[in-house]
Amino acid sequence: MVKFGYTILYVEDVEKSVAFYESTFGFSRKFVTPENDYGELITGETAISFASKKLAAQNLSEGFIESSLEDKPFAIEIGFITDNVAELVQKATSFGAILVKEPTEKPWGQIVAYVRDLDGFLIEICTEVQG
Repeated sequence: MVKFGYTILYVEDVEKSVAFYESTFGFSRKFVTPENDYGELITGETAISFASKKLAAQNLSEGFIESSLEDKPFAIEIGFITDNVAELVQKATSFGAILVKEPTEKPWGQIVAYVRDLDGFLIEICTEVQG
């Protein structure tokens, strides 16, 4: 059996990132290490985790491409489903997210918006796809 357990984002400040996702999306903190180099949030079936760039560098000796607000986002996004996209986008930007695309209705009826978090990771905020 294989189970999707978590996604880890490599960030500058684990505590700051955890606090942003708690405040913005209402997720609960599972834990943050005493060294403040790794943390997890309870988000449902699959957790969002954060590792400091320093810890990531210890694990990946060949290095990695760092996320940054100065660069274009990676070709990946984290998606959060909500009933009120505009309200959550406003809340996210009030906590420091950068607006990428205002809420837009797709041809299939889904409302979708995009923001970038404090470290530049792309977040889709959307309504559930009705199928």
